[in-house]
Amino acid sequence: MTTELINGLNFPEGPAFDKDGGIWLVEKEAGNLIYYRNGQYQRIHVGGHPNGIAIDQDGIIWFCDSQQNAIRQYAPIQREHCTIVDSIDGEPLKMPNDLCFDEHGNLLFTCPGDRLDDGTGYLCCLSTDRKLYIIHSGMYYPNGLAFSSDQRTLYIAETGSKWIWSSQWNVRDKKLEEVKKFAYVGGDVGPDGMAIDTENNLYIALYGGRKITVLNIEGLAIDEIPLNHPNPTNCALDPSGIQGLTITEADKGQLLQFKTNKKGLL
Repeated sequence: MTTELINGLNFPEGPAFDKDGGIWLVEKEAGNLIYYRNGQYQRIHVGGHPNGIAIDQDGIIWFCDSQQNAIRQYAPIQREHCTIVDSIDGEPLKMPNDLCFDEHGNLLFTCPGDRLDDGTGYLCCLSTDRKLYIIHSGMYYPNGLAFSSDQRTLYIAETGSKWIWSSQWNVRDKKLEEVKKFAYVGGDVGPDGMAIDTENNLYIALYGGRKITVLNIEGLAIDEIPLNHPNPTNCALDPSGIQGLTITEADKGQLLQFKTNKKGLL
């Protein structure tokens, strides 16, 4: 059973918990970031089409912008936003979608383009010294990302093929190694955003699938969270274990809460 926290949003995506227990998400089609806490929320207009969210150790909100082909950030204290990078090797980024940090502060993000059957999607790493690398390519709409609890395994949702891939992150050489299929999850459209708990169970929003699928470390489905509407876009687990799993759903524009004592990774 899920509880509705917000409704009527214009394509919500990318929930993420900050250190204070607040929830950040985006309203993609309206060009807004949203901050939710204690039953109240506020919109911050940043323009473009903000998508996935990741929060760094300083509390800065990093987000993809699929319209501006950019990685951008918002500083809550200063209330300022800026573009960090919008091209690689002289070419615009390919519609950045989702992102996450490794334990060293390097930012990894997906660039799928706008077609599920376009096999030229790729992943990038923006290093702490602001160098940009393509770390894997040739994917069919690479989407959500999630690191395992030991930060060694990176999971990638490939929406176009409906597979979840696993890989080993070589932080020294800025490369993905041992990239292989982990689990086929299906869905009318396919896997979108993901979250992982401290036991390395993977929570996958199945866009068009009306549910969150939960996989264990072996890639086996161990649970599912049914939803009343078809298009979950992403999810996030509260690291404190208090607020449970939050889910964004695009069809009705909802931020949902599913009660669980599982803890996410901050």
